[in-house]
Amino acid sequence: MKITIMGLGYVGLPLAAALTKKYQVTGFDIDEGRIQELKSGHDRTAELESSVLKSIDMKYTSSKDDIKSQDIYIVTVPTPVDKNNKPDLTIIEKASKTIASVMAKGAIVVYESTVYPGVTEEVCGRILEKESGLKCGVDFFLGYSPERINPGDKKHTIYSITKVVAGQTPAVTKTLEEMYSQVTDVFVAKNIKTAEAAKVIENSQRDINIAFINEITQIFSKLGISIYDVLDAAKTKWNFLPFTPGLVGGHCIGIDPYYLAECSKKVGHNPEVILSGRRTNDAMGSMLANQVHHLLSDTTSYGQAKKILVLGLTFKENVPDLRNSKVIDVIKGLQNFGYALDVVDPLADPAEAKKEYGIDLKDITDTSSSYQAVLLLVSHDMFIKNQENILLKLDKGGLVFDIKNVWNPKTISEKYRFTTL
Repeated sequence: MKITIMGLGYVGLPLAAALTKKYQVTGFDIDEGRIQELKSGHDRTAELESSVLKSIDMKYTSSKDDIKSQDIYIVTVPTPVDKNNKPDLTIIEKASKTIASVMAKGAIVVYESTVYPGVTEEVCGRILEKESGLKCGVDFFLGYSPERINPGDKKHTIYSITKVVAGQTPAVTKTLEEMYSQVTDVFVAKNIKTAEAAKVIENSQRDINIAFINEITQIFSKLGISIYDVLDAAKTKWNFLPFTPGLVGGHCIGIDPYYLAECSKKVGHNPEVILSGRRTNDAMGSMLANQVHHLLSDTTSYGQAKKILVLGLTFKENVPDLRNSKVIDVIKGLQNFGYALDVVDPLADPAEAKKEYGIDLKDITDTSSSYQAVLLLVSHDMFIKNQENILLKLDKGGLVFDIKNVWNPKTISEKYRFTTL
């Protein structure tokens, strides 16, 4: 069976690598630079090591001629939102048109991208049908299997997560079940819309839970109580859900709720809880900037700070992914207050940081030795391990603000002021 993976990012590449163990796989991506780096054995997403990449028997291509007449096409492209937080299906629509131009009768097209219920059949299916001249459900068939990749997570990999699958017909479902079961455990959903719905609520549920924690963090801050002290006490109860506060960005949790909200509005329902959670989480960046400004303005030891060292720019710890990072909200907030900032993130690509956010990343060795504050916004392991050396760059009486509560305050010299959420 010949399989083509459409999109070789965080989702597509690990899946393609896993399927090569049993099937003939072609990896397709429109980014020729991405194709060339994978051929050379380098993965910028850091999901696969060079030795693993070089051992994979897979063809990488950006040419449509190389993916003609495949048995199965698996679409793993991003589904972002636009500037108004409306679902932007442009990329998945273009991928569908590409497939339509090369697929033959009998092909199965599987979507793994996060969408709201109905997109696979009512949007993508119609594009495939129109562009190919083939009849959906007769000449070609649809499937859906939501991705569950967690970037940087070495425990919950493609081999250990359960794959939800659904096909347009029982025969297609059986084919997909057999294919994915070569890699991991499989759960068969009732139908495609059910599988789409399951995916879009997974991250929405997490977003809402984090929003609750972020809101009570703001409340307790005004009461002079640390949320982490509260959580230490609360999680001793057996059924307490230990979510933690923070900046909620990335291409999943910060995006998927808007897809669910759009779907809700289409059927005449106002999604109050979903959008309330989004508003709370989207406001965390400016809240943190205000809190830092208050702490620095309030000090009497050396006056208002002028220069701040920011640690981390990616959307989460230990990954190089800069997409939809909410660290930029903190940075812009502090810049508006007049602070000069140096940003350090060894995992982020400097060119991408400049292009996406206008940030000139610095190497930690090239930073100043006289900062009035150090903000640990992304808890990369390298920052945790190098705590002592990093703090040597801080002025006496300087502020250490660790929003993830990963640094041990007992190891921080009394000459600094330590705070967390």
